[in-house]
Amino acid sequence: MILNSVLLYLFISQFSNFNLITMIKVSNILARKGGRLITIDAGSSVLDALKLMAEKNIGSVVVLDDSDYVGLLTERDYARKVILKGKSSHETLVRDIMSTGLPRILPDNSIETCMHIMSESNIRYLPVFIDDTLCGIISINDLVTETILSQLETIEQLKTYIHS
Repeated sequence: MILNSVLLYLFISQFSNFNLITMIKVSNILARKGGRLITIDAGSSVLDALKLMAEKNIGSVVVLDDSDYVGLLTERDYARKVILKGKSSHETLVRDIMSTGLPRILPDNSIETCMHIMSESNIRYLPVFIDDTLCGIISINDLVTETILSQLETIEQLKTYIHS
């Protein structure tokens, strides 16, 4: 019994020094979410984009111009660049308020790296690229969800270890 307690202590102390967040990659999030991107044309009205986001229950939409990625439209863009400026959602075009020049990340980037980028840039979404091809979008919510899932998995592994 004492040996099991010592082994458990050594296991947990070794484990607690290991940062799980650096293990989890963007590719894990993309695999969980699936590869489907919700897109809208840059020439569409903001109202159409808002309807699409409401229909899909999402907070951002990928903006395309001739099938090329040009930016991301977020609820924050709408609030700050349309509502607060008294513009019309029906008359304003997506290209006029979308976010451009967002930092690009790779599927191999860690969640820790993404958290740092989002925090430093004060943004909630990051486009994921392989070479010059957009392969996904991750949100701060995705990072939190993946971290929680990882912690739950760790707890289950510890429970299994304790009971074995």
